Amino acid sequence: MEKLFKLKEHGTNVKTEVIAGVTTFLSMVYILAVNPSILSAAGMEPGAVFTATAVSAAFATLCMAFFANYPVALASGMGLNAYFAYSVCVPMAEAGIQNPYQIALTAVLVEGIIFIVLSLFKFRETLVNKVPANLKLGITAGIGLFIALVGLKGAGIVIGSESTLVDMGNVASPQFVLAIVGLLLIGVLHHYKVTGYILWGILATWVLGMIAQLAGWYVVDVENAAYSLFPDFSNYSVVPAAPHFMEFNFDYVFTHIPEFLIIVFSFLFVDIFDTVGTLIGVAQKGELLDEEGNLPKAGGALMADAVGTVVGACLGTSTVTSYVESSTGVSAGGRTGLTSVVTAILFVVCLVLSPIFLAIPGFATTPALVFVGLLMMSSVLRMDFTSDIADTIGGFMAIIMMPFTYSIANGIMFGIVSWIILKLCMGKVKDIHPVMWVAGALFVLRIVTMII
Repeated sequence: MEKLFKLKEHGTNVKTEVIAGVTTFLSMVYILAVNPSILSAAGMEPGAVFTATAVSAAFATLCMAFFANYPVALASGMGLNAYFAYSVCVPMAEAGIQNPYQIALTAVLVEGIIFIVLSLFKFRETLVNKVPANLKLGITAGIGLFIALVGLKGAGIVIGSESTLVDMGNVASPQFVLAIVGLLLIGVLHHYKVTGYILWGILATWVLGMIAQLAGWYVVDVENAAYSLFPDFSNYSVVPAAPHFMEFNFDYVFTHIPEFLIIVFSFLFVDIFDTVGTLIGVAQKGELLDEEGNLPKAGGALMADAVGTVVGACLGTSTVTSYVESSTGVSAGGRTGLTSVVTAILFVVCLVLSPIFLAIPGFATTPALVFVGLLMMSSVLRMDFTSDIADTIGGFMAIIMMPFTYSIANGIMFGIVSWIILKLCMGKVKDIHPVMWVAGALFVLRIVTMII
């Protein structure tokens, strides 16, 4: 292990890496339940999607471990799967197109191939390393707020409101109360320096939930997404369902090239900048950046993302991308690819023990996400608010636009576009690296496609 992952060099050990890998997995295992549900709207068989999601996540995460030796896990991306199902497949189905998911999978395949090419030419790697320091710190803080919001939403602590946009949920609900209790417990465990404090917080919150269910406080209500907190083996099968393997539709591509390119670009745009933002945020939190603020082995990490997307498309799932929940594992001490290996193994184990992992409720992972959000927000302390106003506004736009538009990619878009415009107005054109010009052009194109 030492020779393969250089544990001592990164100031970690096998025990810490294993705990970190389990923590990351428990923070993102929800995707195994959510992805089949979302992609079923595209006409895909849920069991097949479950298998594809687990296998592609395991494969891509192993690629991350061995290509870059980073503690970052990958799986089918949230937001990208919704776009896949509701923005691409549902309208096509309503237009009378049979099996529209095959067209969407073809777009994901093409996107992945383009990513591989961009990675080979180091475009994405250069983008990661040439983002200004203030923007990197702002992206990290913005992701912290974003994942905290995701966690709060998952426990019903923050809910939507027509009058005030957002509101507080039912304070008396067990999900609300137990999530807050779990957060405070993590705070106490952190104070006493308990190893694996985030993992223990997740498990303790889950156990308290099961006690609440036995006591009759937590009531199972499937229609309102309140599922039983106990594993259900009633319909269990040790043999996972066969995935939608290599189900592509190239006939549509050749007859609808403009429409197809728009689909590919939408996948491409969100995945490029979601991944860039996630890698910057997780690396910043794990102190993986070098003295110049660059990410060593960024090319390997981005190649893992690209290869994972291609494999995911072949297996029959939406775009595979780096998960921001990896920051929970990093906060638990994960520093190398061994963390990713542990997470990948658990995804494989899920294929035969899925009822256990799928019983972990969203409110049990809320404390972990909120606490990690707190830790990532600390990057604001290192931002320079007194020098270049372009750097200041760019970083701040990244911070506020991620949670308020519920998109990492949007945060990066507004941060970089603001930065470029201000640099131009200040006569500091030489400060703009060519790759930032390309990123800016992509953002402008994205805004145009959103308008029309």
